[in-house]
Amino acid sequence: MNVGVLGAGTMGHGITQVVAMAGHDVVMRDIQVEFVERGIDSIESNLQEGVDREKVSSETKAATLERIDGTIDLAEAVEEADLVIEAVPEDMSLKRETVEDVESLAPDDALIASNTSSLSLTEIASALERPERAIGLHFFNPVHLMRLVEIVVPEQASEETVATAESFVEGIDKEPVVVRDSAGFATSRLGVTLGVEAMRMLEEGVADPQALDAAMELGYNHPMGPIELGDVVGLDVRLDILEHLREELGERFRPPQILRQKVRAGKLGRKSGEGFYVWEDGEIVGVSGEYASAPGGDEQ
Repeated sequence: MNVGVLGAGTMGHGITQVVAMAGHDVVMRDIQVEFVERGIDSIESNLQEGVDREKVSSETKAATLERIDGTIDLAEAVEEADLVIEAVPEDMSLKRETVEDVESLAPDDALIASNTSSLSLTEIASALERPERAIGLHFFNPVHLMRLVEIVVPEQASEETVATAESFVEGIDKEPVVVRDSAGFATSRLGVTLGVEAMRMLEEGVADPQALDAAMELGYNHPMGPIELGDVVGLDVRLDILEHLREELGERFRPPQILRQKVRAGKLGRKSGEGFYVWEDGEIVGVSGEYASAPGGDEQ
């Protein structure tokens, strides 16, 4: 299968990697050459880490990279694609414009998928002349490690589109979960609910970030606590999702002030070097200043 991936950022290059590792030819497109080059460098780094840990063979690494091309030309990315996956920023206007452009350039039978984590697939699909071929393929970060792909079914999707999407997800060694298009789908809605409650507990002084995360990791066997996960996803992304869910579903999704303050300060989590934790080279090295002296907190 020929696959076009639009976006070379965290999700775009992650999707590109796993699709190419599964044997598909992938063209990854972004709007600037340096973005594309950075995405390909990240893929190579991820694969080399797998080689170093003896999880990936050198042959698999080489074959995977051979199947990947990068471009800034949208037509080049989609004109021969059987499937196009957009992973552009979470903006409805941008996503609708993107899929509309894709439809004008891609083959008539190509599936057009969105990696949105919360926006309405039905609204995105309505930008198409043939919306029955639109589907949501919601991958999770880091894509090469996370098993789940949430298949989000817009109102217009055909049964054939859904079946093809399920087959594709299974073929790249991921586990599909099919959900109806609704605000927040299943995963974003459940995930931010836990995360926002943890932030409110921080505001109330119930415990520090490390204690709250340890409670869920040790008590409920979560691989990562809700505060750390928010930092990894991006606190700005968390805020955008909550604002969307509040608009769609009501005040129970009102973002806590502590989250707004972090975003206003530019403390967005791992990608900015500080959120609720302090990060260096993708690893936690301390707790953000206001929590460092709390019970259980680390002094910086």
